This record gives sequence, structure tokens and C-alpha cells, in this order.
Amino acid sequence: MKDPADVLKENRVYAVVGATRNKDKYGYQIFRILNDYGYKAYAVNPNYDSIEEFPCFPTLADLPEKPGVVVTVVPPDVTARIIGEADGLGIGTVWMPPGSGSRAAVEKCEQCGLAHVDEACVILAVKFQGRKTT
Repeated sequence: MKDPADVLKENRVYAVVGATRNKDKYGYQIFRILNDYGYKAYAVNPNYDSIEEFPCFPTLADLPEKPGVVVTVVPPDVTARIIGEADGLGIGTVWMPPGSGSRAAVEKCEQCGLAHVDEACVILAVKFQGRKTT
């Protein structure tokens, strides 16, 4: 397992799988805080064309650049599928916030040789790590 602070220091580009327009949901809050604190976060959700002023992409493969980190804000069974996609695309780190990961997901990351962050809140880590830019 990788330290959340190290992941934030080492990576500027993120993909948030499960990003949403619903401001009450973590998928929205995580996507916004990454962007608001100076990281580049891409929204990944096949149900939207955009989230506010940001384009939304249906899959990781559709992103215009390869992120260093995939943040999963989806149920654990979807996270397991996303880990396979991340591995196939050469994305090195998967961040599984509380409720998104599972023992099977951690094992899959380790089998694929992917760094992973488990059960750590992205929102708190970002707030602790940096300054808001907007």
C-alpha cells in the first residue's frame, strides 16, 4: 500500500471513475477537490458528456492523456474491473477510497504490480497536502 501523501506529491494527473454531477456524492466532491487544489482530474462516467465545465469520458481508454492515478468512486465489483483496465493502459496507481475497495481488489492490484491506496479519504488527504487554487 502506498502513502496517500506520496501519491499526491508524485502525481498531478488523476482519473476519477464514478465522477458525477450530484454535488452530494463523493464522486463529485473528489473530482472537484482535485481540480480545485491544482491537480488535473478527468471525470470518467459513461452516463455524462460533461460535469460542469469539464468534459466527462466514458472509459479510461478515452482519456486524452494517461493519468498517473485512477481514483475509484464505484462499488467494489466495478473497482475490480477498473483495476484491469488501469493495468492494461499502464496506469501505475489505483486509489480506492472507503467503500470502493475490497480484499479482492487489493489482491488484484498486487498481482498486476500496481501501487494502491486503500481506505484513505482523497478529500482529507488533498486538504491536508495542499492549497486551494480557485
